[in-house]
Amino acid sequence: MNITLNKKNINKKDSSVEIIILNKIKDLTQKEQELLNNINFHKKSFNTHFDIKNSKLYVSCLKLKDENIKTAICTAINFLKKIKKQNIKIDIIQNKKELEIQTIVEGLVLGNYEFLRYKSASNEEKIKDIEININSSSKTKEELEENLKKALIICNSVNYTKDIVNSSPEDYYPQIMADDALKIVQNNKNIECKIFGEDYLKEKSMNAMLSVGIASPHESKLIHLTYKTKNPIAKIVLVGKGVTYDTGGMSLKRDGGMVSMKCDKAGGATILGVLEALSTLNLPFEVHGIIGAVENMIGGDAYKPGDVLKASNGKTIEVTNTDAEGRLVLADCLHYAQENIEEFDYIFDLATLTGASIGAFGGYTTAVMGYSEKLKKKILKASQKSGELVGFLPFNDYLEKLLESQIADFVNTSANKNGAAITASLFLSKFIKNKNKKKWLHFDIAGPSYRKEVWAYHSYGATGVAVRLLLKFMEDLKK
Repeated sequence: MNITLNKKNINKKDSSVEIIILNKIKDLTQKEQELLNNINFHKKSFNTHFDIKNSKLYVSCLKLKDENIKTAICTAINFLKKIKKQNIKIDIIQNKKELEIQTIVEGLVLGNYEFLRYKSASNEEKIKDIEININSSSKTKEELEENLKKALIICNSVNYTKDIVNSSPEDYYPQIMADDALKIVQNNKNIECKIFGEDYLKEKSMNAMLSVGIASPHESKLIHLTYKTKNPIAKIVLVGKGVTYDTGGMSLKRDGGMVSMKCDKAGGATILGVLEALSTLNLPFEVHGIIGAVENMIGGDAYKPGDVLKASNGKTIEVTNTDAEGRLVLADCLHYAQENIEEFDYIFDLATLTGASIGAFGGYTTAVMGYSEKLKKKILKASQKSGELVGFLPFNDYLEKLLESQIADFVNTSANKNGAAITASLFLSKFIKNKNKKKWLHFDIAGPSYRKEVWAYHSYGATGVAVRLLLKFMEDLKK
């Protein structure tokens, strides 16, 4: 898909189909209004009508918010792909409102995404050329070109993240995740990468992470990516759960629960996506991406309920459920980050951690937890700008007591499932040093990272959640 800006007359006759987003039809001709009224065009958002004679595709959009506009553009893209139209044009002015280039590009690029790696049929891209008419824009072409470049970098990184999450477990295991990290480093002098194997995990007593992957034929990998610029305005640490496949271990998943568990690497994939974007965005930060890449399998040497693990910070954990493996991986990775990265400003972990977060907010919202209300407000602001939904769950002492163990320092999961998303985050908090408590947030992306449905401008499967959120958070820090 090639997207260009131009100042041509949008009404000029050519082979392109023009996308027109309609909030009201009163500005159309009487004949057009009658036609659209007869087909109940405005009964709901995202209805379409294709005017073949004039090569115009009308899409209804009852609310002119950015997220609705992105979905309207995505609806148009999907319609035009079905009728095999390859050339598209859209005016930057819609309903007398100038759209942001970021909004248009996200609707186009994210809406055009398809994961076709495993399809036997040809996957030639059906949409080839898209022209955005900027003749009526209030901004200069240079400003808009810069905005276009930035939007494409971000969207391509989101789609890169989707590709990782959508990849099957037979093709994508810890070593492949490590290889992808190394590929990001190639030709990028501002990014470094260190990869550690199981010998290192043993040496550093990272027994919580080590135990999760012990039964897999694929060696677990600790990945440490570092992005640096001169005179960074902040140092940010991102820690991701990279469970490339999760059987549940000896606490085996049932009733189809394993089918989509390739998505359990979404936290690590998001970090790869963010670092991939940073390699070309040149934002003024130092960013560390720590990924615990493991595969949670079953076998004679698998860790078991009842085992007591000693984590790298010296704390002991009674394993009550081997399907609560993500927090064990993150526990050692969080400690590693604090031991090896000096004086950072923020530390965030991202993980498909609990189904309880989906129960709390539904499948479209990231559950965020932590101790700093000020930091949560910054994330909320980034959420509202990026379009990625977040919700906040509160800590309390009563839920923390559910993690008490009679034989170890604490259990990895409580038998009481109430507030399970919160207790999982409280477990992680035990691996955050006191001096870093206010710098830390936990992002449970179990719901929005992977959907078995078409959702807004997201196709079936992975969504690349949190890439845009985190990049917007960083962008806001510059101001």
